[in-house]
Amino acid sequence: MNILETLQQSSQQMPNRYKELSHQEMVKRVRAIKQKFGKKLFIPGHHYQKDEVIQFADATGDSLKLAQVSAENTLAEYVVFCGVHFMAETADILTNDNQKVILPDMRAGCSMADMATIKQTEKSWKVIQATFGDSVLPLTYVNSTAAIKAFVGERGGATVTSSNAKEMVTWAFKQKERILFLPDQHLGRNTAYDLGVPLNQMAVWNPNTTSFEYEGDLEQVKVILWKGHCSVHENFTVANVEKIRAEKPDMNILVHPECSREVVDQSDYAGSTTYIIDRIEQAPKGSKWAVGTEMNLVNRLIKAHPDKEIVSLNPFMCPCLTMNRIDLPHLLYTLEQLDNGNVINQIIVDQQTADFAKLALQRMLEHS
Repeated sequence: MNILETLQQSSQQMPNRYKELSHQEMVKRVRAIKQKFGKKLFIPGHHYQKDEVIQFADATGDSLKLAQVSAENTLAEYVVFCGVHFMAETADILTNDNQKVILPDMRAGCSMADMATIKQTEKSWKVIQATFGDSVLPLTYVNSTAAIKAFVGERGGATVTSSNAKEMVTWAFKQKERILFLPDQHLGRNTAYDLGVPLNQMAVWNPNTTSFEYEGDLEQVKVILWKGHCSVHENFTVANVEKIRAEKPDMNILVHPECSREVVDQSDYAGSTTYIIDRIEQAPKGSKWAVGTEMNLVNRLIKAHPDKEIVSLNPFMCPCLTMNRIDLPHLLYTLEQLDNGNVINQIIVDQQTADFAKLALQRMLEHS
C-alpha cells in the first residue's frame, strides 16, 4: 500500500485540540489509559520513534522483533504499533484473529516500501522471467508491504532482515541460480558483496523504466537489485566519512547496511540497528563513534552513553519523517478513542495476502 492509498484508508483525523495540550497533560492521560487497560493493551515501539512516544513502549526493537513479540503477547486485545504501516501489517499477519493492530497515524508510511508496489512487481517479474527463465528466486526485505511479502512467499521466496540477510541470501542461492532482491538495492548489494558476489555480477532493475541498468552480458548476472532505497540512510555520504577521517581520525565509523556500498566500504563497522546498539553498548569508555543511522536512535545512544563520544555521521541529518508521524498527540488520541470503545486506524491484511506473506516470513525464521 502506498502513501496515497494509506491516506485514503485513514478512517479518522485527529482533532486539532490535541495539538494544543501540554506535554504533561498528554503524558498523564496516556499513563492513565495504560493502567486502565493493563495487559489488554500492548504498545510496541520501534527504535526510530521519538522519545515522547518510546517512553510508553512495552517493548522496543526492530520491526520484525516487535511483530513477533506482539504475536507472543496473546493476552493483548489491542496492539497499538508505534512504527510505520508495513510494520503494523506484519504484526497483523503474525497476531491471532482476536487481536486488533492499530497504527496511531495512518500517514506513517515508509518511502522505501512504497518504491515497490505490487503492480510494478508483477509487471517486472514477467520481464525478469522472460529474460532469465525460472532461475530467479525473489527475496524481500521486511521493509516492504504485505502484498510484496505475499508475492515473494507465493513464489518460493522469503523475507530477510538486516540482521539475517547473509544467511537468507546464502539459502536463496541454494534454491536458484539468481536472486531478485526487493526493495532496497543497498542492503542487497552490500550483503551479496560480503558473500563474495562481485559487483559486475549485480544488475539494478529500474521498475519505472522496466529495464536493467547494467553494462555487459546479462547472463553473467547473479543478483538483480530492485532500484529502491531508504531516504534516511542514503543521505550518508563518502564526503561525510572523509570529513570525520580528516577531523577525528581516532573516531570509529559505524553504519547501517542500508547505506550505499561506497559508504559501507569506507566505514569501520556496518550492521543492523540491533548490531549498532550492541556495538555502542559494548564499546569501552572513552571510545569515539560516528553513527550512520536514523537521528532519533543516534540521539538516544548519545544520552544513554555519556561516557563515550557519539555523533551522527551526517551532522545535518533529520529524523525519519514518516516514522515521526507517530507522536504523543496521535498516540493519546488513538488511546482515548479506544477507551471510548472506538477502534480507529486498524490495520487489516486480507487472508490470502496474509497466508502467502506468512510463508515468506516462516521460511526466513526456519533458515536463519
